[in-house]
Amino acid sequence: MINLDDVLNKKERKMKKSIAPPRGGTKPKILLFDIETAPTLGYVWGLWDQNIGLNMIHSNWYVLCWAAKWLDEKKVMTSALPDFPLYKREKENDREVMKALWKLLDEADIVIGQNGDAFDIKKSNARFIQHGMNPPTPYKTVDTLKVAKKYFKFDSNKLDHLGEVLGLGKKMQTGGFDLWKGCLSGDPKSWKKMVDYNVQDVELLEKVYLKMRPWMVNHPNFNVYQGSQWNCPNCGSPNCQKRGYTHTRVSVSRRWQCKDCGAWSQGPLSGNGVVR
Repeated sequence: MINLDDVLNKKERKMKKSIAPPRGGTKPKILLFDIETAPTLGYVWGLWDQNIGLNMIHSNWYVLCWAAKWLDEKKVMTSALPDFPLYKREKENDREVMKALWKLLDEADIVIGQNGDAFDIKKSNARFIQHGMNPPTPYKTVDTLKVAKKYFKFDSNKLDHLGEVLGLGKKMQTGGFDLWKGCLSGDPKSWKKMVDYNVQDVELLEKVYLKMRPWMVNHPNFNVYQGSQWNCPNCGSPNCQKRGYTHTRVSVSRRWQCKDCGAWSQGPLSGNGVVR
């Protein structure tokens, strides 16, 4: 005689096993990136309070270059229009630049940017779809501008100011719009400086991200990627210490602190599993 409870319990165990995270996984691939774009050029009759119609646009914006870096790796990768033969024929065609960026985003589990959600990612997506590309593999994002606004009250949330007040360095000075004009005219020195500026932005972005990461309550959970339950959810370190309890109106949880990055998390009273 078949026991219905045994059948249901067996199915439930099988379902739980199928949706459980894989054991022995690896850390998520975290990509930091920044793009630089050309301006939209148009016809105007004045310098103040102008209303520009679509029929007054001379040429649309496009991506000049990008810089990107995998977290914890030393190499900063770059791609700029003059890197490709296409630049000699079509100076505003960023197809090859965007193909190279698409490949990196397609590999990433988590993408970090300063104002990345509103600017870098959406601008990149706009160029991807215009070049007939499909969406890259879905990834999580961390926008350091949003983090700065959510958890702190600095005088400014710009990357340059964040780097300065946190003692991490400042952005490289570009000299203003003349650098963009130089790139648009094909000046090699301007292109080199633009790429150097782009690289330094990503290096500073990494420092700011790591400095603020312990404060991020909703940072993508490393344990989900690593197939672990007791590591720090923010940095993946197993070096976590029990630090008392946290209470809600209806429950008590174990409180943990990472001894490497300093992030706090919590888990059930029984066992060592970290929930967040």
